[in-house]
Amino acid sequence: MSKVDLHIHSIKSSDGELTVSGILGMCKTAGMKLVSITDHNSVQGTCEALEIVKKGNITKPAVLSGVELDSSYKGRFFHILGYGFDASRREYSEIEKDILNQEKTASKERIHLFQKTTGIPLDTKAILDAANGGIVAGELIGEHAMAWENAATSDVLKPYRPGGEKSDMPFVRIYWDFFAPGKPAYIPVEFISLPDAIKLIHDTGGIAVLAHPGQNIEGDFNLLDDIIAEGIDGIEVYSSYHTPSEAARFLDIARQKKLLVSCGSDFHGKTKPNIPLGGHGSLLDDEDIINSFHLKLAQFAG
Repeated sequence: MSKVDLHIHSIKSSDGELTVSGILGMCKTAGMKLVSITDHNSVQGTCEALEIVKKGNITKPAVLSGVELDSSYKGRFFHILGYGFDASRREYSEIEKDILNQEKTASKERIHLFQKTTGIPLDTKAILDAANGGIVAGELIGEHAMAWENAATSDVLKPYRPGGEKSDMPFVRIYWDFFAPGKPAYIPVEFISLPDAIKLIHDTGGIAVLAHPGQNIEGDFNLLDDIIAEGIDGIEVYSSYHTPSEAARFLDIARQKKLLVSCGSDFHGKTKPNIPLGGHGSLLDDEDIINSFHLKLAQFAG
């Protein structure tokens, strides 16, 4: 398994399970070489990781600053990963504050719509009390739904129970089925535009990479061409979301367009229990990926 993972979520993401120090400890034990904490619209986790490294509390793996910015583009939503940027810049904390305020407002309505759609009773207060930073992620609602006393006999929850076709990652699959854009319990949140996300990362000295395009572009490669033209520096070719054939196609595109080839598992912990650190299926030599990122960041610094 690869010793490079540039897409890891900590408890600073609303759907993350583990602390930053816990994740870095796991990475050290696993012999990881280069990692990045890329929480949703937040640099708190990556700042904590960099501080741990600065204090010498951990010498390996090497850590790149990271973030995963939600963005909108041509009526669709995409995730832009930023690496090697100045995480102390106030723009990132402003984005986090804005998203947090919107999410807190949406949380109760998200719970209400899920109950209305499914007929499953939920303890709203218990869910709000358990929410990371006050944000109720769809995965958290899914976790509470699966803990319902009648979950074992619920037709709605049958696909997510052990043995069901969606039982591999029940919480995140409930999110995809009920809370993603276009689904019955979706509550819109206004994100920055994709070009603005790329510009912010560049303006703060970083690299902008399109996350798991196989999940987001949905086969629209003309749209991918448009995104590339907006100035991204790389593509997350190797991802837990991509089949080997998808990864091969994105690798070919990245090489044709002279873009960085990135790899990230999208590790979360319990919400995605079958995704381990380094579990992205990269076929490339780790050192080649590491060197390409260092070279690109050196070009930006120059």
